[in-house]
Amino acid sequence: MSIKETLKNALGFKPAEFVKVDDKNRFYYMLQQMQANRWKITAIVLGLFFFIIFGINMAVMFKVEIAESWKEMLLILFGAFVGNLNKVVDYWFNSEDRDKMLIQKVDEEDGVSLSNTLGDK
Repeated sequence: MSIKETLKNALGFKPAEFVKVDDKNRFYYMLQQMQANRWKITAIVLGLFFFIIFGINMAVMFKVEIAESWKEMLLILFGAFVGNLNKVVDYWFNSEDRDKMLIQKVDEEDGVSLSNTLGDK
């Protein structure tokens, strides 16, 4: 397998494969797909964010002269990625209710509920 194919498979850019899933396992499969997509989006956003930080640090370290208009563009780009990073953090840590509902739905696939999303003890 070539490096190009390995990267495509690792990053999830291969063609979508249709998977036959039993009705009992469809929400579990959906939950797995959502989790895989979360990891991909997070890796892309964090990779771009650190690439921008690295580029800024290299420019400062090598004392590169940057025109004023380009500085403004870089700061706007940096601010946009700070907002995206904030969304990634919110997506991972502030989505308890949605995750509880999905887990309860997966749990109820066999007709028996073992979890409670209302928070009652």
